Amino acid sequence: MRIGKTDQPYSAICTSDAETIRVRGLDLCEQVIGRMDFTSYFWLLVTGTAPSDNQRFMADAVLAAIAEHGLVPSVVAARMTYAAAPEAMQGAVAAGLSGCGSVVLGSAEVAGRFLADLTDAADGAAIQAVVTAKLAEHRATKRAIPGFGHPQHSGGDPRAHRLLTLADERDISGPHVAALRAVKAALPTAFGRDLPINVNGAIPAVMLDAGFPLVALKGISLLARTASLIAHLREESERPIGFILSAAAAKAIRYDGTEEAVFSRIQGEGDTGGDPGRVDEDATYVEARCSPDDDQRLAQAGDVWCTDIT
Repeated sequence: MRIGKTDQPYSAICTSDAETIRVRGLDLCEQVIGRMDFTSYFWLLVTGTAPSDNQRFMADAVLAAIAEHGLVPSVVAARMTYAAAPEAMQGAVAAGLSGCGSVVLGSAEVAGRFLADLTDAADGAAIQAVVTAKLAEHRATKRAIPGFGHPQHSGGDPRAHRLLTLADERDISGPHVAALRAVKAALPTAFGRDLPINVNGAIPAVMLDAGFPLVALKGISLLARTASLIAHLREESERPIGFILSAAAAKAIRYDGTEEAVFSRIQGEGDTGGDPGRVDEDATYVEARCSPDDDQRLAQAGDVWCTDIT
């Protein structure tokens, strides 16, 4: 059965033979190892070309900015997973990265598409009119503005401020940074309050202006956070807090479900011999609720077995 396109059986990233390994056209051993830093190699792998000095500088700054921010959800997930399965660091790293989504960590991708839409719509025209229309649309549909606001850095995300300053100093800031700042300026009028630019607003703005591809934006957060997760897991192996985090979660959440037992077996044609633990395969099963007093006893009203599971 044919699924998807099958007419382009090619890859341009790497090839090898008995003597050489060639990555994006470069000899890995002769032209990359010992000659190219990892940030530049990452850019080369993703884009197919070696970065300029400004591109390498900006990518390096962004990777440092997003790698670590304490016991955030990705770190908590990784440390709790490692506590339960210390033999599988890869599983703990994967658990942390799986939470890289539109709300936390991976939101730079969403903000990037938002900024790209604004710059595409402006197409050389005044960006402010496009921003005003887009914010009105978001307010009418009650959608959040990606790249703005932070639960802790309500007065302004210092990482975002630093990245934008560096982009200005390096003359990297372009249409996407301009769009980001136009949104910032329009928010008080459009939404009735100001919101700070967060790091996931600054990252796509500076990286898109530096020439990084939009479709790979989430990869920046994934790569950077992987380094941080490895650090947390190394610490978890020596100073474990995973089960402390688990216990704190259990303590913080209150149960609000039913206190009654829930039972299942009703009206069978077969015979279980009076044993509530046996299953009558010929019976018809429905749900019934019984009090704990009926546990392991035949209920008075009909042939109903009750099992207390509270």
